[in-house]
Order: sequence, then structure tokens, then C-alpha cells
Amino acid sequence: MHQKSLAMTAAAAAVLLGLSACSGTGTESETTGTTATTTSAAESAAEHSEAEHSEADVMFAQMMMPHHEQAIEMSDIILAKDGVPAEVTTLAEKIKAAQGPEIAQLTEWLEQWGEPVMPADEHGGHGGHDMSEMEGMLSEEELQELSDAPGPEAATLFLEQMIAHHEGAVAMAEDEVANGSYQPAIDMAQTIIETQQAEIDEMKKLLDGQ
Repeated sequence: MHQKSLAMTAAAAAVLLGLSACSGTGTESETTGTTATTTSAAESAAEHSEAEHSEADVMFAQMMMPHHEQAIEMSDIILAKDGVPAEVTTLAEKIKAAQGPEIAQLTEWLEQWGEPVMPADEHGGHGGHDMSEMEGMLSEEELQELSDAPGPEAATLFLEQMIAHHEGAVAMAEDEVANGSYQPAIDMAQTIIETQQAEIDEMKKLLDGQ
């Protein structure tokens, strides 16, 4: 009886081990299948997201690039001068640090979308866009005026010009938030609104304190 009991116990253990092995194999297979499905879905969603851009998104990227480029040019002019108050120099450095990476991102999006990163044409436009219609953009004469001004005078001029320039960028960004389709571009536009409005407020305070 004792031997029979041992034999039955061993048989039961073997059955349990077999069931456990089958169960483990099934779980691994199901997990692998779930992982593959999740990865495929994520890749599909990413591709779908990249494809979802509108004419408003393209316009935002193509127009904001030269707008940012001019802000950096203005900052470079003021940073090259002597006699500029430290607060203005710090602001110019902050503008360069923020807008340089945004230009790189805008360029990447246009290339990703298969849209042209349009160079300025001989008539002062940006591809098919008229630069003179972009709010806040300085003319060549205004840029030259900033370049020719001595340090303290240039600092005041820079603040006045950059306030108008930022207000133009905020207006363009608000259009993107209202009409854009590509979420990363909308997010950038919202960041531009927040950061540049804060800088506008800062610049107005600097002018009031002069």
C-alpha cells in the first residue's frame, strides 16, 4: 500500500509538471504576440502622426524659420557691441539659445513632411511668401540702423525692435495653435507664445527703467 501510494503521488506530480510546462509555454507565446502587436501599433501610430500635417503647419514652419533667423541676427548685432547693459546682453543670449534649436526642429519637420525648406528669393520673399507681410520683420534699413547705433542707443533700439518682432512671432504662433494639425508643431507654437510674451513683458520693463 505504501509503494502504491508513492507511485500515485509521483504520477500526480508528473501531471502537474506537465500542465505547468504547457501553461508556461502558452503564456510566453501570448506575451510575445502581445508585445509584437503593441510594437506594430506604436510604429503605425507614429507613422500616422508624422503624416498628419496641414498647410497651416507647413506655413508655420516655413515662415517662422526666417523670423527666428532675423531675431538671431539682431541678437548677434547687439552682442558684438560695447556699452550694452548686461540685462540686454543676457536677453539677447537667451533669445539665441531658444530660437536656434527651434530652427533646426522646423527644418527637420519640413524635410520629414517632404516639403521644401524655402530659401529667400531675389525679391526678398521666402519662396512663395512675401517677407514684408510678416508682422514684426525688420527691413534692411532698420537692421542697418541697429548695426550702426552705438552701444547704449543700440540697446534701446534693440528692445523696441525686438518687442515688435516678438509680437509678430506670437501672432504667427497663435495662428498655428488655432489652425494647425501636427501636434508637435502646435506644442512648439504654444511654447513660443508663452516664452516670447514673457520676454516682451521683460523688455517693456527694461525700457521703462531706462
